[in-house]
Amino acid sequence: MRNLTLLTDLYQLTMGYGFYRQNKHEEEVVFDLFFRRNKLITYSLAAGLEQAMDYLLHWRFDDEDIAYLRSLNLFDEGFLEYLKNMKFTGDVYAVREGEPVFPGEPILTVKAPLIQAQFAETALLNIINHQTLIATKSSKICRATAGRGVVMEFGLRRAQGPDAGISGARAAIIGGCSSTSNVIAGQKFDIPVAGTMAHSWVMDYPTEYDAFKAYAEAYPTNCLLLVDTYDTLRSGVPNAIKVFKELKAKGYTPKGIRLDSGDLAYLSKKARKMLDEAGFPEALICVSGDLDERSINSLIQQGAKIDSWGVGTRLITSEDLPALGGVYKLSAVIGKDGSITPKIKLSDNTEKITNPSFKNLYRLYDKENGMAIADLITLRDEKVDESKPLTIFHPIETWKKHEVENFRAEPLLHTIVEKGKLVYTFPTLKEVAAFSKAELGKFWEEYLRLDLPQLYKVDLSTKLHALKISMIDEIHTRAKKEKTNE
Repeated sequence: MRNLTLLTDLYQLTMGYGFYRQNKHEEEVVFDLFFRRNKLITYSLAAGLEQAMDYLLHWRFDDEDIAYLRSLNLFDEGFLEYLKNMKFTGDVYAVREGEPVFPGEPILTVKAPLIQAQFAETALLNIINHQTLIATKSSKICRATAGRGVVMEFGLRRAQGPDAGISGARAAIIGGCSSTSNVIAGQKFDIPVAGTMAHSWVMDYPTEYDAFKAYAEAYPTNCLLLVDTYDTLRSGVPNAIKVFKELKAKGYTPKGIRLDSGDLAYLSKKARKMLDEAGFPEALICVSGDLDERSINSLIQQGAKIDSWGVGTRLITSEDLPALGGVYKLSAVIGKDGSITPKIKLSDNTEKITNPSFKNLYRLYDKENGMAIADLITLRDEKVDESKPLTIFHPIETWKKHEVENFRAEPLLHTIVEKGKLVYTFPTLKEVAAFSKAELGKFWEEYLRLDLPQLYKVDLSTKLHALKISMIDEIHTRAKKEKTNE
């Protein structure tokens, strides 16, 4: 296994050294990982937790790492020796992989010695930002099919490097893809792999018919032919039908055809008619070629006859939103006596003001229909009373209030690591994908739709909101006093 301990930004180490020199490095703190709202984010699917914990619990500064850090001439030998023996000893709380999550809410919380919690920032964001981004894009693409055929992840050749291709394939399965073309991801994560031929196969033979016939001889029970190399309707589909008839005469059932270019709506409808009339109504029509949720939605609206979708570039790169924008912010300092000192970051942009203190996250469900109503961020030890109506309000536009009755509150943050030990059993990838699908089913379509989705409520408890406002007021008052005393 590669040692990825130095998968970090230099400032994590320079701050760590500063904390060490000031004897603050063992101070216990709380950090929250969350993402901010932007015009493209409605819901996201949390992903990457298993790989993030693998990094966190297995970092090790080996001799080569220490030698490199020594060469930077930034750190003394005492600090380098400290790093050499540093292991993660804190706690981690997180939502389960595949859980639908929303802007502003903590999806992972680290409670640990300051130097450890700070050092973990870069890698946690790198891993969780990427997989959450791709899982979410995959979910939107798969939902766009409206259940009309499976989506296959075909993006490896366009991914930003091998690691992004591998972890992206994993995330795509969480989002709903049925398989991947990525063989190493298939091996690593036990993902079904899919794929047949490229245009080069067809071009290498004297004729298209010869190419199809040779492929059918190699894969008589899994014969899916790429029909758009030369002329889809005048050459590709007729030659495919000719080979299918030969296969059928030998007792085999052809799998189908793939379209990779052209007017996919028109070509699929024409190809479907040709295949049906030739006696192959069971032959699948698979399409690929720069697909995403919007083009798939358009094809369905046009009545395209498509049974499966191969989606590559726009999925594996999340082309319309290439970065999730997750952040990792200090929210509290824990005293030796267990007391909590909340911390807050202010900004002229109200959405960038953080929520202070050690927190918990609840999802409120309607008891009658089981559908999600809102998410509620509370102080860590705060309990949600289900026996009486609860007034929730917008965390910024506080005049927007909503009273919730007859609800149940489910905590979303689970203990993953305790005192440096993994206490959570990770489900299989197949189980994560099934869980995610089931959880999305608890949200009304208005929150998930592709165009103009309804804004899902993520609110602060009364106590947390009061704490936030009082801290903002206190900081402004102190700043005014300091300016007066200048």
